[in-house]
Amino acid sequence: MAAQYKTIHPVKYYREYLAHDVRPDGRGLLEFRAVAVNVGSIGTADGSAIVKIGNTVVTCGVKAELTAPAATEPGAGWLVPNVELPALCSPELRPGPPGDRAQAASHFLAELVRNCGCVDPRRLCVAPGRLAWVLYCDVVCLDLDGSLLDACTAALLAALRTVTLPRVQYDGDSEETSVLLDQRESLDVLAHPAATTYAVFDDDTLIADPTAEEESLCSGLLTVVVEGGQLCSVHKPGGSPLTHEQLQRCIALAHRRGRAVHNLVRAALCSPER
Repeated sequence: MAAQYKTIHPVKYYREYLAHDVRPDGRGLLEFRAVAVNVGSIGTADGSAIVKIGNTVVTCGVKAELTAPAATEPGAGWLVPNVELPALCSPELRPGPPGDRAQAASHFLAELVRNCGCVDPRRLCVAPGRLAWVLYCDVVCLDLDGSLLDACTAALLAALRTVTLPRVQYDGDSEETSVLLDQRESLDVLAHPAATTYAVFDDDTLIADPTAEEESLCSGLLTVVVEGGQLCSVHKPGGSPLTHEQLQRCIALAHRRGRAVHNLVRAALCSPER
């Protein structure tokens, strides 16, 4: 009977739960789901990680390639994040070219990496004007159940921390390149931002780490990015406005969760199973 009521009146069903400061899955309004991190899981990649937030599962594989640097930045390499949302990860998606949500997530990651200074692009340069590393970061969602940006950010940063690049020798006179695969160096990741998503229900009720169902019923979404005790960005694609007090509470919770995710990634990197 409850399942039928939920299907016919989903918003009213949620309202009755939220009125008692609890959600249908048993969590409090500002309670987060469990997070799991596994690194080095893709043997064919130069760096990889899998992150699970509740039922949302995202994997990231990083492939490094040598190429000529851009004419506008001859002394730097670059990163190319790309988010894929295959139709199998959610019943709401259909096969075909990347949709708006996947493209928006890719843009979000690209801006995050650049603005937070996660990797110094100058350290990816091998020979100025001649040779540089480009890191293709393929982020694939295997199961989508809300908080996509949170999982993508955690997977990308965890994967970058496992990247090792072979030593490269470049002869400017002969323009010959030698790649020493047996001599590898870890990528220097300078910042470790974390994203936390919130949903606004009925224009006034704040929900942390929403599921896909909660996102579909909410009147607005907000993603807060923090790093090292600092606020990096606030991403709010329209929807219901937030009060100053609500925003400050979101930021405070994001700092706490950011530290927890960072500790999980660090524990995965130090795991003896690697």
